[in-house]
Amino acid sequence: MPDLGRPGAPSRRALLRGGAGLGLGLLAAPALTACGTADAEPVTSGPVDISLWTHDPGYVTTYQNAVSDAALTRGSRFDFRVDVTNAAPGDIVTRMIAQAVADGNTPDLAGVVIDQFPRVMVSGIAEHLFVDLTETVRPLGDDLLKLAPYTVEGVPYGLDSDNSISVYYYRQDLFQEHGVPEDVATWEELADHGERLATDHDISLGMVSTGDNGSIVNAFLQFLLQRGGGLFDERGEITLPSAEALEVLEFMVRGVRSGFLLALPDPYGSACAAALKSGRLAATAMPNWYNAYGLQTNVPDQAGRWRMRTLPRFSGGGHIASTLGGTAFTVLKDKPHTTAALELLRRVYLTRDGQLLRYRSGGYLPTLRSLYEDPELLAIEDEFLGQRVFDVYGRAAADLPLFHQDAGMQILTDVLGGPVLDALMGRTSPEAAIEDGLGAYRQQVKR
Repeated sequence: MPDLGRPGAPSRRALLRGGAGLGLGLLAAPALTACGTADAEPVTSGPVDISLWTHDPGYVTTYQNAVSDAALTRGSRFDFRVDVTNAAPGDIVTRMIAQAVADGNTPDLAGVVIDQFPRVMVSGIAEHLFVDLTETVRPLGDDLLKLAPYTVEGVPYGLDSDNSISVYYYRQDLFQEHGVPEDVATWEELADHGERLATDHDISLGMVSTGDNGSIVNAFLQFLLQRGGGLFDERGEITLPSAEALEVLEFMVRGVRSGFLLALPDPYGSACAAALKSGRLAATAMPNWYNAYGLQTNVPDQAGRWRMRTLPRFSGGGHIASTLGGTAFTVLKDKPHTTAALELLRRVYLTRDGQLLRYRSGGYLPTLRSLYEDPELLAIEDEFLGQRVFDVYGRAAADLPLFHQDAGMQILTDVLGGPVLDALMGRTSPEAAIEDGLGAYRQQVKR
C-alpha cells in the first residue's frame, strides 16, 4: 500500500483517481452538494451542520431525532444539526469518491450499505477517505458487534446501524394445523416436515432467491454463515471451496427439488407477496428487518399469526443465527466537521441512549452485546408478532457468526450467482457450481 507520508508518495487525490480506474464507476458521476470545504479551519465547538449522505429515510429520522434529543447531546461542545442528501446506495460511494478525486465537497457522515463497502476496500481508498475508528471503539472491546464487514487490514472504518440478525419467521397457525413442531431442532428435521407439506398441501417452509446475482448469493450466504462457513476470512482470502459451502448448496438444492424451499425471484417482490398472502410460503429465514419490510408490508392482515424463533441448527454444526444486510456509517477525514461528526456518531452508535434511540426510530437492533440483557428492551413486545422479541434476539446475538468481506466481494457475487442458480434449477451439480464460480473469480482476481 502506498505510504502517503513519505517524500515522493502519490497524493490522496492521485491515489483515489487510480482507484477510479479499478471499476469504481466514477465517470460522469454528478456532483453532490455538502457543507464545508476541504481547506476551511476545523470546527471545534458551537453550531455545526453535519452533512449526511444516506439512502434510507430511517437513518434521516434517526439522526434528526438524535440531534434534537437533549439527553443524548448533553455536555457536547457542539450544537448539532444535520444537512441530508438522499441517494441510492451505489451512487453514494460513486459520488463520494468522485468528489474526493475532484477535491470537491464530500459528506461528513456517509451511510455505506454493506454490499457497497468492498468498493472502498481496494487500493487503500477507505484509509484515505475515512477516519480510523480503532481508538473510538477500543473502550467497548468485545461488547461491540459487527465490525468485521467494515474492517480493512485490521482497521475498522464504519459502525453498522443494525445487527441484522437472521431468525426464523413462521405462521404459528399453519404449523399447528399441519403438525409441525415450533421447536424443531435442526434444518434436516424441518426439511422432512417441509417435504410432507409441499407434497400434501403445496406449502413451503422457507425460500431461496432466483432473481439477480445479489439476491441469489445472499440467500446462499445467509445459510453458509449460519453453518459456520463464509466466502472470505479475516485476511481477505477466499474460503471456497469448502465442506460447509457444498453442504449448504446441497441442502438448498434438495429443498427446492422437494418443495420444502420455495424458489422466488426475490424476498420482496410480487411473487413473494402472493405466496405470503395465500399461505403458500408459511415460514422463512430472514433478518430482523424483514418483519417490517417483508411481512408487515405485504401481509398486515396476518398480524398475530406469525411468530419468530432462532434458526434451526444444521446437524453438522454452526450457529442458531445468521446475518444478512447492514449499513455502516463512516466519518470522512480531514474535514472542518470531522471532529463533530465523529462525536455525533459516537453518541448515536456507541452509547446506550443512542442505541435505544436507533431502535425506537427505525427498529435497528443494538450492536452492543450487553443491551440484549437490558430490561427496557427485554420488555418490548412486537405487536405484529405478538411476542417479546428480545428473548429471541438475545439468544441469537450470543451466537452470531462473523461476516468478513474483501475488495473482491462484488466480483465474487457476480460470478457465483449464475452457477448457484444453475444448481438450484438442476442444471448442474452443487460441487460443479462452486468450482465454476471460483474459477471465474480467479480469472478476474489475480492473487
